[in-house]
Amino acid sequence: MTEHEKNKILPSTLYLVATPIGNLEDITLRALKILTECDFIAAEDTRVTAKLLATYELRKPLVTYEEHTKRAAGERILERLKAGESCALVTDAGTPGISDPGEDLVRLCAEHGIRVVPIPGACAAISALIVSGLATRRFVFEGFLDGKDSEKRERLSDLAAETRTLIFYEAPHRLKETLAHMAEAFGGERHITLCREITKLNEEVLRFTLSEAIAYAENKPPRGEFVLLVEGKQQNEGCFWQNMTVREHVSYYVDTMGLEKMAAVKATAKDRGVPKNSVYRELID
Repeated sequence: MTEHEKNKILPSTLYLVATPIGNLEDITLRALKILTECDFIAAEDTRVTAKLLATYELRKPLVTYEEHTKRAAGERILERLKAGESCALVTDAGTPGISDPGEDLVRLCAEHGIRVVPIPGACAAISALIVSGLATRRFVFEGFLDGKDSEKRERLSDLAAETRTLIFYEAPHRLKETLAHMAEAFGGERHITLCREITKLNEEVLRFTLSEAIAYAENKPPRGEFVLLVEGKQQNEGCFWQNMTVREHVSYYVDTMGLEKMAAVKATAKDRGVPKNSVYRELID
């Protein structure tokens, strides 16, 4: 089979096409070929995709496929695929199916025997991981922390003992809150890398401890989208408090980390592996 034959656009096929995160030159030749030759494009936001197509002087029918209408839109796309058309699925930026409704369309196609083909390219999580300075051999992708504060705390608490590098996405207006939750769950000495606006003009890679990251977010209002990479738990983690009294331990979280007293008590209890009530009793005594 020749290279041309391998890259031929096939009927009744869904192509998952990675598009640039920010720098429009980060698109592959294969992605451009798919976008040029497929029958139609399904996009999270057709306005965003229209700008990309205009940059490369491409014209192609666009349909919307996004979170709030994914069920009905997915069924319409499926019917067109069954009829023999080819579709390129794109997200606003990066690889479709990662923290977006693309996974539902892939599942729907799989259930109906429709061929799905990945077209590799930009991915914010992987781009951030390789520049983080943290371990890359083993990692866990968590995406956005969803739900109420209590649900976020519970999820992070479940991850506190995870030894692999943790990858999260976060919006700027939630960054301070998320960092505080992480410090409560992981402790202030855990290392974190903040990757901001990856591939864009104002790209930054900031390496801190969690306590330093909280101070950074307090002093500099966060702007742009963030990828947060938190180191996994180390064998010697927790040594910082071993010579502290319980009262000093709680004060560390309140004074240095900026946690509320209740959160500081919980973090102290977690560090020491004791019930919260025992920490309360120490403080009262």
